[in-house]
Amino acid sequence: MLLEKRTIQNCVSEQKNTVDSTSLDLSQKHFLKISKTVHQMCGISLHEGKKALVRFRLLKRLRALGMESFKEYIDFLEHDSSGKEIRSLIDVMTTNKTNFFREITHFNYLRENILPDLKVPHLRFWCAGCSSGEEPFSLAIVLREEIENIDIRDIKILATDVSLKMLEMVRQAYYSPEMLGDITPLLLQKYFIRVRSESTTLYQVKDEIRAMVRIGRINLIEPWPMKGLFHVIFCRNVMIYFDRQTQQELINRFWEFLQTGGYLFLGHSESLSAISHNFKYMTPAVYRK
Repeated sequence: MLLEKRTIQNCVSEQKNTVDSTSLDLSQKHFLKISKTVHQMCGISLHEGKKALVRFRLLKRLRALGMESFKEYIDFLEHDSSGKEIRSLIDVMTTNKTNFFREITHFNYLRENILPDLKVPHLRFWCAGCSSGEEPFSLAIVLREEIENIDIRDIKILATDVSLKMLEMVRQAYYSPEMLGDITPLLLQKYFIRVRSESTTLYQVKDEIRAMVRIGRINLIEPWPMKGLFHVIFCRNVMIYFDRQTQQELINRFWEFLQTGGYLFLGHSESLSAISHNFKYMTPAVYRK
């Protein structure tokens, strides 16, 4: 299958931007302004140790907008009534490192200890902070591999993120060979379609997997629109970017959105040890209601 060159370029994973060798200095005043704005909008905590990273990522926006100073950018941000630039700022400030079957022990635990007991006709999963889609698609592959007669059951995965840019990548579901390093040849053949242009090879997730995933933008610190409860929530390597109070609030809300007996998966670098909660510890970074 051939793709138009423009489609390929839009779907290739984000490339590293070359930062101009500019001497622009991000003042403490401007750093605090950006930090406060980002925290208010999506809960991400940008402490003093992140100043160099914030400067590096802000330079991307300055280049994209043709601006010459951080002051000019902040003035523009404050007067952008459309809200488009704050979304672009959040996109550039969020970290979206992920890969297929990341932290594989979680998928093994799901396969061996959870799915065999989930006999109800409908199942609901939520990947909160889904980034570019590798996690929900990995989950969908596991479900198709493990659940018999899956097509006659009502099984859905909700994939959400605060970044519209990442959600568009999920919708397109194209991945470079480098992004598929943890996919076995068998699974690659079963669940991906190879697509090529003159100079680029990508793999698109097949429709049977994509159909299991519902995509939506959700800011975790804002009200959540979902009505039903989930059997499993994945929120892995997300809470490390929030301060303690935001983490506490999130854990309380996850509890409310889980079925009794449901499971919460966090990242292996995350823990509930310093947070007040009612979850039962099951295995590293896995908790049950």
